Amino acid sequence: MFSQLQQPPADPILGLSIAFKSDSNPNKIDLGAGIYKDADGQTPVLACVKTAEKFRTENETSKTYLGSTGSALFNTRMTDLLLGEHTVIAENRIRTISTPGGTGALRIAGEFINRCTPGATIWVSNPTWANHQGVFQAAGLKIETYPYYDYANKSLDFNGMIEVLKKVPKGDAVLLHACCHNPSGMDLSKEQWQQVAEIAKETGFTPVIDIAYQGFGLGLEEDAYGPRLMANTVDEMIICSSCSKNFALYRERIGACSIIGKDTASADIIHAVLQRVVRVNYSMPPAHGAALVETILGSPELTGQWHEELKVMRDRISGMRSLVVAKLIENGVTRDFSFITRQNGMFSFLGLSPEQIERLKQEFGIYIVNSSRISVAAISPSNVDYLTQSIAKVL
Repeated sequence: MFSQLQQPPADPILGLSIAFKSDSNPNKIDLGAGIYKDADGQTPVLACVKTAEKFRTENETSKTYLGSTGSALFNTRMTDLLLGEHTVIAENRIRTISTPGGTGALRIAGEFINRCTPGATIWVSNPTWANHQGVFQAAGLKIETYPYYDYANKSLDFNGMIEVLKKVPKGDAVLLHACCHNPSGMDLSKEQWQQVAEIAKETGFTPVIDIAYQGFGLGLEEDAYGPRLMANTVDEMIICSSCSKNFALYRERIGACSIIGKDTASADIIHAVLQRVVRVNYSMPPAHGAALVETILGSPELTGQWHEELKVMRDRISGMRSLVVAKLIENGVTRDFSFITRQNGMFSFLGLSPEQIERLKQEFGIYIVNSSRISVAAISPSNVDYLTQSIAKVL
């Protein structure tokens, strides 16, 4: 049986990390991995998380299963974090389950859609996170794309986007990034979100919103504008969220899948179907990360501390965006890179050619995926000079 297997193509980001680790250049920089790093190049454990872990250690009384939908308290608090005091909560139309990270939420959403309409089509932005298409294809969905990023002008191709979305057949699903678009960093404005929501209502497609970076863009409330507006506009939608970035709980693998139905009866059926989907997938979600998040969100003191720590991460990334642009100018680069400062979140396309990207790797030990997407969070005051000097040389 196993002899029939063939070596699959290397993951572009994981493969880059492997090459980076074997590089002996003392100045090497890995701009590929989408993980937050502080000014010292470390991914810290948040202070609020350490306090929550201590509380959990002292107060946990059992290691029994939580059930296929996970912690009810975590689910409630994540729903509140995502939607605030929203009418769909008051109307009892939303059901949230715990999942193994944001990727797990997307996979469950994909399989749920496939239960509703076998072989359904989901439309994703061009470009989108590298794993989106693979996750949805593995769930049995067909993939189509809509325009999103204008590579030539380093801007959002909103006109191209809405022209395609207007033609999406009723019953198809459309994946939208709530904030901090991965990989472009270009987000929809409030006015653009309003147009997209109206198109969703008119055409009848089902919005699937991926919100993996809430709080990393403009703020927790600001970054949730799109999902909240969409929930006000359409009868049915799906939200996939992650706690990996904003709580820095990468290895705990905790996220949530929230689905809104037309009414309470529909939401109850959705909940029952979700349990069946989970049962034949991973059966039960992990508990530790959920316990930490619900502890933090349940304590005014820890919530306040989390808000402060989240702001530090957000401000550091924003500051690096401005510093990179300033340093490029300082190094004599005449090409306009100001678009970097108009983007949100961890990622940006530099717009370098494959040849320039290869030179950065071979000559300077700077590792960037071939699309020229970089993780801004990997840039720090200690490496920004070397980075921008190297970019200036390859330009």
